[in-house]
Amino acid sequence: MTIADTAHIHPTAIVDAGAVIGENTRIGPYSIIGPEVVLGAGLNIAAHVVIDGQTTIGDGTRVYPFTSLGSDPQDLKFKGERTRLEIGQNVLIREHVTMNPGTEGGGGLTRVGNACLFMVGTHVAHDCMVGNNVILANNAIIAGHVEVGDFAVLGGVCAVHQFVRIGAHAMVGGTTGVERDVIPYGSVIGNRARLAGLNIVGMKRRGFEREQIHALRAAFRDVFESDEGSLQERAQAVADSTDDGAAHEMVDFILAGGSRRFCVPEAKNDSA
Repeated sequence: MTIADTAHIHPTAIVDAGAVIGENTRIGPYSIIGPEVVLGAGLNIAAHVVIDGQTTIGDGTRVYPFTSLGSDPQDLKFKGERTRLEIGQNVLIREHVTMNPGTEGGGGLTRVGNACLFMVGTHVAHDCMVGNNVILANNAIIAGHVEVGDFAVLGGVCAVHQFVRIGAHAMVGGTTGVERDVIPYGSVIGNRARLAGLNIVGMKRRGFEREQIHALRAAFRDVFESDEGSLQERAQAVADSTDDGAAHEMVDFILAGGSRRFCVPEAKNDSA
């Protein structure tokens, strides 16, 4: 066991001899820390938290009661192979959150970025890649192999299908079922999710200039409101004609493709 001199571990907590505990990290009553867990500096682990597996958590993260991090993936293909869960710095993990490590078939790693907020009852499944400053509201769940870009917000009780990509700065409405990819800066809602437009509110909150928003709106219209060509052809035309960074981020995401189709406006749901 490697425990920093300034760490504080409650007498009722169980910390395995193989764990690494950083400076000024606090572990609350009845929490359990497994043998391959590495906790950075300044963490606050509340009571009744279980952290297991090959799990690494960065500095300044706070974990609230009845959370389970690093337990075996909920995947019948998992046979006990050594896989990892990496959680970044200054992440806020509220009560009853669950996060699973990766699987051998999915690359062996689940990663969560810095400064994220996971509200009560949220779930991050095996092999997910979650960016920085991401918010999952109460009881939002993401299935295996999902990718979530920086600053994306997932509303309460939404559910994201396996292998879906959610682009940076996207907004997923509450109770939305997402079975298709969500473009960067997109806003989706419904069961099943439809593209309702751009996340303009989020862009304004993050300081995007008016000119940037106008350029992205123009690119959005060219890609999603035109009937000429396929979605990919329209995206390529925008990529060839704009210098705007946000617009390029949106169309590059479309052109990169994935294993799922794309969320599009309701009238075009059968075409993308």
